[in-house]
Amino acid sequence: MPSSLNAIVPMACVTAAAIAAMVAEAFREPGERMPIGPLGIIGLAGAAIASIALWHHNATSFGVVAADKFGLFVTGILIIIGVLSLAISAPAIERERLPQGEYYALMLFALAGMMLMATATDLLVIFLALEVLSLAVYVLTGIRRDSPVATEAAFKYFLLGAFSSAFFLYGIAFTYGLTGSTRLDRVGSLIAAQAMAPTPMQLIAVGLLIVGFAFKVSAVPFHMWTPDAYEGASPAVTGFMSTGVKAAAFAAFFRVFLTAFDPLHAVWWEVVWVMAAATMIVGTVVGVAQTSVKRMLAYSSIAHGGYLLVALVSANDAAKGAVLFYLLAYAVTNIGAFGVITLMENTSGDRPNDQIRDFAGLWNEHPALAALMTIFLLSLGGFPPTAGFIAKWYVFTAAVNAGYYWLAIIGVLTSVISVFFYLRIVVMMYMTPSDTPARFPLVPRIAGAALVVSAVIIVYLGVLPARVLDWAVASISSIF
Repeated sequence: MPSSLNAIVPMACVTAAAIAAMVAEAFREPGERMPIGPLGIIGLAGAAIASIALWHHNATSFGVVAADKFGLFVTGILIIIGVLSLAISAPAIERERLPQGEYYALMLFALAGMMLMATATDLLVIFLALEVLSLAVYVLTGIRRDSPVATEAAFKYFLLGAFSSAFFLYGIAFTYGLTGSTRLDRVGSLIAAQAMAPTPMQLIAVGLLIVGFAFKVSAVPFHMWTPDAYEGASPAVTGFMSTGVKAAAFAAFFRVFLTAFDPLHAVWWEVVWVMAAATMIVGTVVGVAQTSVKRMLAYSSIAHGGYLLVALVSANDAAKGAVLFYLLAYAVTNIGAFGVITLMENTSGDRPNDQIRDFAGLWNEHPALAALMTIFLLSLGGFPPTAGFIAKWYVFTAAVNAGYYWLAIIGVLTSVISVFFYLRIVVMMYMTPSDTPARFPLVPRIAGAALVVSAVIIVYLGVLPARVLDWAVASISSIF
């Protein structure tokens, strides 16, 4: 029994930090400045130490929670997301006077749910983890209670999220009715042992689960909530949920469909193929027309979800390793971009600095901030030598090797189109003069350091990706 509990130690550390943040908020005097954020850093440090120890022990699976290298790699990505999110959240909490204990506790509880979702090997546990992270993210989206936009965004996110959760739960119910189990290994072996021709019940189960996962990864046509939620939430929250939720959801998506439902790959790959193509096209084409930076990055996030779906369709060895590398590259890139938006936001002024035109003249006032934003945008666009270029290269190469040439062509063409709205911000920062100087607040040291760390990781992964890619390949091979 003690060894079976080792698999949950990382998420237990994060949960303990979340509880400590709640207790600290309860004992904080009104107006008292209490360093609650470091409690989260301590919890994430404990989770990192536990994950490294489990990695070196070469553990496989304990019960319904896996301590395999796949889950631990995703846990490591989530720890990085958590640390960076906590670092860039402090200025937003101070500026908007948010309840910091509540904010940090919700973020840490969401991280614990994400870790559980990435490591769960049972459909019911995946559902429970999905609800834990979703409820916390719903509240974080609307934590700016005085903002009607934030309240509307949280309400839309909650309603559509509850709707998609019902689809996912029905998919689990049909799967249990077919196999008599919700354990992924048993489901996979029982489906493989059944008749070669798929039954209508199997098709219904697969379809319902795809709908549930597609909503969480913002895949077309289940992406409607994404632009409104990203625009209404605080930029720090948006950066957190655009990376953490996507990493956890794709980890569970890949684990479920490439293990339990891999015998039905001939059935579901066409559906995911169409979904991947539509997601890349819609995310890119609609993103070009946006004037709000947050809405533009929302559609960018949708398009990147399509690139990850390409890897799921390909399902070869190259794609399985590329998906984890892509999740890491996307996480540090997107959270860095939203970190810059967080530092630029000015909720008290007439111009909140959330439009593309508000980036005009940033190079003249904050050269370092403009340089960091340039690195993040170039990585999102897939320019060498950044992590985004390497990630897309591996995904498209995997699609070509698997014979999905048209999917790779659509991916390349949409990547070229997306360069337009990324470089549009770069042009604003460097080549467009500002009509209202001194509009940007000062950059706090901790938040600035987090952005620098993100940029360093992006460049490192773009120049020397081999070691991390080897880790990703070793991680994904642990569940196949």
